[in-house]
Amino acid sequence: MAQRAIREYDAKKMLERLWKSYFGETLIFSGKAAQVTPGTDLEQLITGNEWLEREKLAVKPDELIGKRGKHGLILLNTDFKESKKWIYERMGKPVTVGQVTGVLNHFIIEPFLPQSVEYYLAIKSNRAGDTIYFSPAGGVDIEENWERVASILVPVAASINEVDVAEKLLADLSGGEKKFLATFIKGIFKFYEDLHFTFLEFNPLAVNGNRVAPLDVKARLDDTAFYECGRKWGQVSFPPPFGREPSREEVYVKELDEGTGASLKLTILNPKGRVWTMNAGGGASVVYTDTIVDLGFAKDLGNYGEYSGNPPAEITYKYARTILDLFTREKDPERKPKILLLGGGIANFTDVAQTLTGIAQALTEYKDKLKAVNARIYLRRGGPNWQEGLRKMKELGKNLDVPIEVHGPEIPMTRIVRVALEEKE
Repeated sequence: MAQRAIREYDAKKMLERLWKSYFGETLIFSGKAAQVTPGTDLEQLITGNEWLEREKLAVKPDELIGKRGKHGLILLNTDFKESKKWIYERMGKPVTVGQVTGVLNHFIIEPFLPQSVEYYLAIKSNRAGDTIYFSPAGGVDIEENWERVASILVPVAASINEVDVAEKLLADLSGGEKKFLATFIKGIFKFYEDLHFTFLEFNPLAVNGNRVAPLDVKARLDDTAFYECGRKWGQVSFPPPFGREPSREEVYVKELDEGTGASLKLTILNPKGRVWTMNAGGGASVVYTDTIVDLGFAKDLGNYGEYSGNPPAEITYKYARTILDLFTREKDPERKPKILLLGGGIANFTDVAQTLTGIAQALTEYKDKLKAVNARIYLRRGGPNWQEGLRKMKELGKNLDVPIEVHGPEIPMTRIVRVALEEKE
């Protein structure tokens, strides 16, 4: 599972679009939102969002920034004219939040909804299931009042209908309030579960009668579930963390990804890292990364990413060449071997020999650079035509004079990572 943060605007539009599927007409979603980017014509934005000129507004950056209110990054109880001015003054400008400096390029405009009652609600995935958190006192100081937050675990494979939400989370509320919020929490949990969220937080959650408005939303999705519910997500984007601009290589891989039916992902974690991965499949990338971290090599990990969806040899060649270029740029300062893990589970339909053909081509091209950084390569693959693919990789190792240790599905993915990282040097 790869948890990827999404913008607040995307989370709220998803809620708005799918609300009636989970709540019917019983609960009304009263949130509205308009997005402003560098290419937005603010005068044209009114078309389809006529409320911008009628209602009092709230404006804030939508850049995966926490504590925006405490950093003076929210404008409240204003009109559209002042909203435009406030955005123009900040659009494309750097701002420092804590120790991170980034450029503001995305904003969200919403109706200003002053409320006397503000709740806190969050759902977070973990190994045991999904934990629901609730407090009758939401707002910017929720961490300082965490003792008022109740929580309950919904175990893996359990139904939210089997959980006594009212008594476990809402024991201190009145009867009507308790019933209303129990209905809402169960509905929002099903929304969370169906759309493969891994984290969803409303703080505060404003309620007025049967109208619900999540005033501030943080959300993360399991991006490996795109094949299952990408249409429900809609035009959702996965922006980089605030203050981190994508590298040239990350942009290139994203362009490759957009030009093929396969899936190609790359995030550079440490350009000077000693351990790099080239994983087939989102699940394998998570297993390899978790194992590397569990073994104490997090600071040495150079990247996170995957190639999957049976990409043709030409595409895997381009993807592999990008990784190898990063991998071979610098020697380890302590003169330790650099480790490249070519990982993957047991593929269902990907032709292993074909995808490895593209990787072999890139390895051949980088032969001298691989030797210069004292590279050691560890391959573990399974799936259609894996025997032929692994045979070719063994031969390649001999021809390149670069150590390539090759394994099939007889060895677990976690074991090959341990073999690579705990080998005596």
